[in-house]
Amino acid sequence: MDYIKRRQRQWEKKWSREAELEAKKEAERVAIMEAEARKQEEIAARKKLLLEQQEAERLRQKHIQAKEKLVEDKWNEQLEILLAQQAKTRAENNKLEEIRIIIQNREPSLQELGWTSWLSDPLNQELADLDYEHAMEMFKRDNLMAKRRHGTRGHGRYVNNILSFTGEKAADAAEDYVTTDFDPDAYELWKGFTVSYWVRPDEQTATSAAFGRRNGSSKERFFFGISNARTWIGVGHGVLNHSLAKHGMTIGEWNHFVVTYDGDRTAGGTDTRLVYLNGELHYPLTPPGNVRWNQHRGDYGGGGHNIYFGGRNNNGGYTHGWACGLSEVAIFNTVKDTDWIENVYNTNGLLRPRSRRGAQKKLDFRDQSGLVGYWKFNEGSGTTVTDYSGNGNHGTFAAISGDTTAYPTWDSTPFSNS
Repeated sequence: MDYIKRRQRQWEKKWSREAELEAKKEAERVAIMEAEARKQEEIAARKKLLLEQQEAERLRQKHIQAKEKLVEDKWNEQLEILLAQQAKTRAENNKLEEIRIIIQNREPSLQELGWTSWLSDPLNQELADLDYEHAMEMFKRDNLMAKRRHGTRGHGRYVNNILSFTGEKAADAAEDYVTTDFDPDAYELWKGFTVSYWVRPDEQTATSAAFGRRNGSSKERFFFGISNARTWIGVGHGVLNHSLAKHGMTIGEWNHFVVTYDGDRTAGGTDTRLVYLNGELHYPLTPPGNVRWNQHRGDYGGGGHNIYFGGRNNNGGYTHGWACGLSEVAIFNTVKDTDWIENVYNTNGLLRPRSRRGAQKKLDFRDQSGLVGYWKFNEGSGTTVTDYSGNGNHGTFAAISGDTTAYPTWDSTPFSNS
């Protein structure tokens, strides 16, 4: 029995040692596995960090390249601008040199010529192709010198060109007129304007317009003329109609008209429209508010928004043609005062002898504020009337019949159009 117990104790000790040894081995295996796991984690972390560093470097390089490209593009753009400016300067210098050579080589005309005849000289035509304004100045200078060579100095009468229309009333009327792209609405003239023009009535008839428009609604009138011996001027809703007997208007004589309009007021208020004839107030008209120029322009439809010269654009068709001469039509989007009006009349009227007035003065409206349309009618030839306001609303000859012989005619007159 003692033997059995002893052996039992010996087996238990052996088993205990084996269990401890197995536990130690297991602990070693777990430690090895944990160490391996930590190692793998460190390797993965290093890889991740390396990838992040590589991506950061890639983005940095990309940013540097973008900045370099931006600088390069900006430099290229500046270089292109500089090269374009240099090319433009060279072209302008070449053009000026060509003009200088032409002026140096050309022979001024010894007699007064029309524009077309003057252009028959190849050098003059070449000059006009290069610089129209310069050619026009040389043309005027040639004719002025020709006049002086022929002894016109001191006569006190200088001939300029205006445009004449036949109207539509007479049996032989050609119904000629000039179309333009000038739309009063485009310049918001319902807010106020001044219209200055010189007209020579060649007939006295009912409802004849020197120029203007009326659209289909009759609520956006913008035309200027006479009706028998009365004014016939349409502004907005209303027509200004008053006797000319006080100031008079003689057939064949030049008259200076100015019409001012101070703009729409609030509903129920009034607006003021004044008509000046030959420097003096012809008639102050203050009609009731219900004849104002409607601010909601364009709501009434119709095709008559641009103005005609020599008649009225009535909803897209020519009507109320007037046999008259026309010159110096200027339209402003501001209201001019009486001093301005008197100055225009006294300065740009009929030419008088130099011995009485000294050097002839001429006004040029191109530098004046508010100018939106300016037609001098001094071309003297061709089928275009230049808009000198800079807005490009040039006039083009037209005729009802479509026959180019039924165009308006350039007319010589002792009138001081600039």
